[in-house]
Amino acid sequence: MVVIIHIMHPEKQYLNLIKNIISNGSITPSRNGNTVNTIGTMSKYSLENNTIPILTTKKVAWKTCLKELLWFVRGDTNNELLRQQNVKIWNGNSTREFLDSRGLTNYDVNELGPIYGYQWRNWNAPYLGKDVNHRDKGIDQLSGIINSLKHPTERYSRRLILSSWNVEQLDQMALPPCHVLSQYHVLDDDKLYCTLYQRSGDVGLGVPFNIASYAFLTHMIADVCNLKATELTHYIGNAHIYESHIEPLKQQIEREPYEFPKLQLNSKTSIDNFTVDDFKLINYNYHPTIKMNMIS
Repeated sequence: MVVIIHIMHPEKQYLNLIKNIISNGSITPSRNGNTVNTIGTMSKYSLENNTIPILTTKKVAWKTCLKELLWFVRGDTNNELLRQQNVKIWNGNSTREFLDSRGLTNYDVNELGPIYGYQWRNWNAPYLGKDVNHRDKGIDQLSGIINSLKHPTERYSRRLILSSWNVEQLDQMALPPCHVLSQYHVLDDDKLYCTLYQRSGDVGLGVPFNIASYAFLTHMIADVCNLKATELTHYIGNAHIYESHIEPLKQQIEREPYEFPKLQLNSKTSIDNFTVDDFKLINYNYHPTIKMNMIS
């Protein structure tokens, strides 16, 4: 007897999440429009053999995602640096009107406060402005994790956590972090795993970027630590779809995914030395772009 085993394409996890939310989710009002929600989701993506889980059922602007990630890694808080690279992700959250609505009337336009990368590289350092160098004024979580991963025994610690959720500084952030923390694990001597917990996930636009971003970051960390990027596990506390995104996503879930691309990465000795030009995707095949409005 021949047994045929059908292996589900990993992107189907994302497509099934969309189907489940649309079919079974609860409609909830939010600060920026009604959403359809589900609580507590989990998906796993292999990173082995240089795999990079970038969605193929629509074109993902992966270089935009990467530019934001490298901006995080540098600890930057100035949206103007992203605007200069034609990255528009944070534009809606850095206007005068939005900052004033958050009570940040003393911030300049494009100033985002001690968000993600600031906490990664300067945890709890007093925030003094977007043009101030805060290095060595707080805790460099990212460097600490990398140093531990390079150590022959510390790499097995269950405490290698990169956190963005600093309660003391939430009110100083233009937007409190959605992807709250990531944890890094080593098994079998050199296999690096990343577990990401996200409190809030915009399934239509944000989640595809979040998956790609932490996959890129895991590959980067593995490279500088001489480890093998192995797997990304992604938990979402509240996974939601904005009402205006439902129809475009119904179109997307009818598409069959292609094989995920491979990442060709120029090796570095420091996490700070990567540039966009160090990343190349091999065989990234995708369906056409699906347009959805960005919700700030």
